[in-house]
Amino acid sequence: MFTGSRADYGPLLALIHALEDDPEIELSLIVSGGHLVADQGMTVRQIEADGFRIDERVEMVLASDTATGAAKSFALGVIGCAEALDRVGPDLLILLGDRYEALAAAVTASMRLLPIAHISGGELSYGSTDDSARHAITKLAHLHFTANEEFRQRVIQMGERPETVHSTGVPSLDTIRSAPLLGRPELERRIGMELRDPVIVVTYHPATADPDGSRDGLVGLLTALDRVPDASVVFTATNVDRDGSSVAAAIRAYGLRHASRVSVVSSLGQTGYLSLVKQAAMVVGNSSSGLVEAPALQTPTVNIGTRQDGRPRATSVIDCGEQAEEIESAIRLALTPGHQALARSAVSPFGDGRAAARIVAIVKNVELGSLQPKTFADRGCESVNRPGGQPRRGLPA
Repeated sequence: MFTGSRADYGPLLALIHALEDDPEIELSLIVSGGHLVADQGMTVRQIEADGFRIDERVEMVLASDTATGAAKSFALGVIGCAEALDRVGPDLLILLGDRYEALAAAVTASMRLLPIAHISGGELSYGSTDDSARHAITKLAHLHFTANEEFRQRVIQMGERPETVHSTGVPSLDTIRSAPLLGRPELERRIGMELRDPVIVVTYHPATADPDGSRDGLVGLLTALDRVPDASVVFTATNVDRDGSSVAAAIRAYGLRHASRVSVVSSLGQTGYLSLVKQAAMVVGNSSSGLVEAPALQTPTVNIGTRQDGRPRATSVIDCGEQAEEIESAIRLALTPGHQALARSAVSPFGDGRAAARIVAIVKNVELGSLQPKTFADRGCESVNRPGGQPRRGLPA
């Protein structure tokens, strides 16, 4: 299995446990990307603390966060994954999501005719270049595990054979259903700050396909948070993305200016993060966690800008633009008793929290030899309906 950052490790955690616990499966972990970066919290240590053996470490992230730097990091990832896969010699590579680190691993596996199992294909996120990376991984992969039936049909419409595409839900929701969450005293110890209600959890990443909107959204977000001075605010770190360092620097500076009520943490781990979201009044930002995990935890979400355009929404999600007035209005709506009550009945459109067992059962019973060579179904030119309505900001239909 490959993991390139906390963005995929947390969602994979329940599946990693399930694979390791199965006596018929030998699990090997290839760890790369942001896991090995100090500014990202060196989350490789969290993997070790969780009790997993790391078989290979692939250094790939350059200091530059320009487009050229990201492309060079991708190239280093291909080189490193080629060497790692030579040493590990797996029968199947499992990876999740849509980031360039996972794409590097998928390209490498494809070149060596190694079957790939891809989790969370068929989704859309127009405001991020991860959108194209996700679809590229889908076309390289041989076995597909989607969050719901709508996404399964989209993968099939991309030419993948229906018998290889399974609607299982996402394994990130398994942790919510099964893991014991932390209480507030332990959370405060980990964060290093007293949490006074209302608690706002903020994760804001660069919208890589919409850089102007991304910059506007960050300015608007910080201004809006100034207008809610009684709230305790916990920022979680940005991903390793283009323009990520400038976003991270602005957030760190904001945290220093408001140190009595604002904390900036590199990583809380999956259980810590989910525990914080469960106790928070809302999640604010543009992370997929606001659309996937927060509704399952019955916590409202304020989703800013275009980064998540295309993904389906639970009723607890409030979409808003990048201006401070819009973000402030959305935050105040999320705080109302009516919306808090609405969130308590929300259902995540990404599964039921039982994905890991389904994925393990399919992996154990699939005939790997039937996956190679890869063939494609002829689906013609069927149209694909967009979930969550049409994209904003004049994006192409």
